[in-house]
Amino acid sequence: MTPQLKQPDPSAAAEIQGLYGPFTFSEKLLQKIWLRGDFDRSRVTTTDGRRVKIVRAGRWNLLGGPDFLEATVRVDSGPEQTGDIELHLHAVDWTAHGHSHDHAYDRVMLHVVLFPPAAGHRTIGAGGREIPTVALLPLLHHDLEEYAADEVLEKLSDRPASLVVEKLAARPLVDLAQTLRRHARERWRQKVHFARLRIQRLGWEAACHHTALEILGYRFNRSPMLRLAGVAPLTAWANADPVKLFEAERESWSVQGVRPANHPRRRLEQYTAWVTAQPQWPAKLVECATGLPDLPPEVATALARRQTDLVAWRERFVAVTGGVLGGTRMDTMICDGFLPLLAAQTGADPHGVWFHWFPGDLPPSITRALRALGVFAGRSSPATQGFAQGLLGWMVEEGNG
Repeated sequence: MTPQLKQPDPSAAAEIQGLYGPFTFSEKLLQKIWLRGDFDRSRVTTTDGRRVKIVRAGRWNLLGGPDFLEATVRVDSGPEQTGDIELHLHAVDWTAHGHSHDHAYDRVMLHVVLFPPAAGHRTIGAGGREIPTVALLPLLHHDLEEYAADEVLEKLSDRPASLVVEKLAARPLVDLAQTLRRHARERWRQKVHFARLRIQRLGWEAACHHTALEILGYRFNRSPMLRLAGVAPLTAWANADPVKLFEAERESWSVQGVRPANHPRRRLEQYTAWVTAQPQWPAKLVECATGLPDLPPEVATALARRQTDLVAWRERFVAVTGGVLGGTRMDTMICDGFLPLLAAQTGADPHGVWFHWFPGDLPPSITRALRALGVFAGRSSPATQGFAQGLLGWMVEEGNG
């Protein structure tokens, strides 16, 4: 008999009010966050205050029964335990789903939930056994809305360009550009919002440090990079040993199919060289806020770049990295990291600079779609971050619709 895959539970999702309206956060997304370790594992505690060390997250179970099998954890100073882990958005879902009376869940040793439960809540297993509960929300690296948006983009960014073009091709180019500019403005405000939250949580220097490592880990190695950022502060990276840093997350790196330039060991080498050359780089970044051009998104990009010499501005940002970083990853660093951070920290609004900036590490399908639609048209209308982000924003809206 063929094993049956778990069927999605319509109730295993929460609708949350976000910055630009409601969005859905699913239990499956929570499982992906646990699988990737995309949270601060150094601060994991049970709801009654006991420290938890996650030795092995477990094997993701897509069939019936607990969500993760054969995981290994240690609670406080106790011995390592191997067993199963069940995840829910809310702690009360354990009882609502009948797990306490289901023998398939007898080996569950940890109940992981998104939202912290009410004070005094206990997860009770078979025979009245109490199961430690961990709430992930206070440990997450990002706002829930950012995780949800990334999840939608992950599903949609590799769709054939023809599917996107079919939906948008009938629109006049002027109307299409206006639609993309509107979505780009929303994406920009969202990036600044998330940057502000990170600064509030970590402080300016640590927020810069975390952001830089996360972008260097884009797209498949963001989580281990963020864990290293949490374990080793900025001051520890000057003259650090990238080999030891790589070994610290050896089991977590995703290297299959990664180009040599994007290999995590190479990116760690770059960041240690960066911090060695510019140990106070967050302070140097703030200096870049002075004199940023005021560019309207509506002006032609080719003209905007010539008049404001964005190439020279690019070199100024490269200097923040000690001249270490370049290429499309540098442009991604500027657009996803430097400019939103500067806007959140200084009150500047370099939205126009961001819009007309060079596109960085775009999914190939986005570039193909924008070329097919006539938005990207060679020298007269070069590829830009703004229109690419506008299309991504439209795709997120379509994916949530």
